Amino acid sequence: METARRYRDFQAADCRGGVRDFYALNHARQTFAFVEAKRREYLPLRKRRMGVWEAVEALAGIVDDSDPDLSLPQIDHALQTAEALRADGRPRWLVLTGFVHDLGKVLCLFGEPQWAVVGDTFPVGCAFSDRIVHSELFAANPDRAVAEYASETGIYERGCGLGKVRMSWGHDEYLYHVLREHLRDEALAIVRYHSFYAAHREGAYGFLMNADDRRLFEHVRDFNRYDLYSKQPERPDLPGLRSYYEDLVAEFLPDTLAW
Repeated sequence: METARRYRDFQAADCRGGVRDFYALNHARQTFAFVEAKRREYLPLRKRRMGVWEAVEALAGIVDDSDPDLSLPQIDHALQTAEALRADGRPRWLVLTGFVHDLGKVLCLFGEPQWAVVGDTFPVGCAFSDRIVHSELFAANPDRAVAEYASETGIYERGCGLGKVRMSWGHDEYLYHVLREHLRDEALAIVRYHSFYAAHREGAYGFLMNADDRRLFEHVRDFNRYDLYSKQPERPDLPGLRSYYEDLVAEFLPDTLAW
């Protein structure tokens, strides 16, 4: 549980302001250059090797600053989401996706502030949509002054597909790369885009999508109701559930992953 203790130390040191304060930092600092720098730093996946359970236990020490609906640690959110899927008899691959979908928040373990880890995600390199939560706060983002990024499509071509689009840096994009060799496309789309609310809930950025994105976003939208509406104040029984989830993880994922 050393990892979890390090998370608790981080959380104690990380000043928890309001959600708007969180997004003021996120929207001002998530620039195209920042995203490129983080991709160069993290996407070689050389920070460490660890199994899913070490990452899960790390979530015992982090509460998401961007989430006004849940004050429990993320380990509880992971179990609540997965258990809601299991109760509805959903496929095992989808229950697993619910269990692991937020594991990218281990970025905090590597010293990243929460504004660079959690919260709604959005494309960079093109105009910021007014359908993004607290979109007015992008006024402080330096990319607003970059002519190349000012148009609706920016540096992208219409219909290019989201795989060619740079998303704001955070746990979604990071975990997608950690798991991309191991899970099916539907699960990977959920992992990568479950925080892209401007698209899957508000209908923005459809001009960047291709037919495959539109197909996969049906799965993202289906998952979203479990992600959002499974949140409860009561903590799940981790010891009682652990055996089931150990078997589930072993069915789909290797013993260790590159992070």
